[in-house]
Amino acid sequence: MSTTITAADINKLRQATGAGMMDCRKALTESNGDFEAAIDWLRKQGQKVAAKRSDREAKEGVVMAKTTADNKAGIVLCISCETDFVSKNADFVAFAQSIIDAAIANNVKSVDELNNLELNSAKVSDMINDKLAAIGEKIEISKFERIEAPFVASYIHGANRMGVLVGMTAEAAEAGKDVAMQIAAMNPLAVDESSVPAETIEREKNIAIEMVKAEGKPAEMAEKIAMGKVNKFFKENTLMAQPFVKDGSKSVADFLKSVQADLKVTSFKRVALG
Repeated sequence: MSTTITAADINKLRQATGAGMMDCRKALTESNGDFEAAIDWLRKQGQKVAAKRSDREAKEGVVMAKTTADNKAGIVLCISCETDFVSKNADFVAFAQSIIDAAIANNVKSVDELNNLELNSAKVSDMINDKLAAIGEKIEISKFERIEAPFVASYIHGANRMGVLVGMTAEAAEAGKDVAMQIAAMNPLAVDESSVPAETIEREKNIAIEMVKAEGKPAEMAEKIAMGKVNKFFKENTLMAQPFVKDGSKSVADFLKSVQADLKVTSFKRVALG
């Protein structure tokens, strides 16, 4: 005996899942009108859609950055999708906001932990699947970064297209925002010279030596000139040595010193779309 599926049943399932009318009708039919089973059926369909779309590129999306209430930790993440039509949708932005709010509230440490987190009686991974099934685009938490420090500042740039976290040795909210804006604009590779990987330094030095030799300079001069080029690389690519964007006459290190004598950046994370 077949179960009668009413328009009210279909509408209730649509409201609960965001799936299309025909999908909801099919789900209820397949599950003999069992509402929870229909939700599970839609999730399974969502997983199939996810598998079919695994080779699709999700270059659009929303970047969120947030700190804990005590500013001792911060998370920056990207929930990606395929089109800017979806990424600019208010519901999608609110969805991303709810996920980072939950990540912060539960002190999540990784993407796996976040995907397994329960939010409103559903795992985050299932919520993403439901959203995927409703929208029809590949959706995923594509980037996740977290830092801890005595003080963490966060910054969102360009309508959720980039997010920055800055860990500092002491509380300095305004300076933290300024340094986060610096990182957004100048994209440094590391905090300072000491935190640049040795292999990166060696590669830059070897490139510089070959460039100097190609210019016809004597071999005995090549090493010295190359080190000058490496130092220039540090100035351009390490945060502390970069000219401060708000006042090019001083470095970021000088700026921090002017705020508090021993104020330093301990770490940073920069997450951008694409």
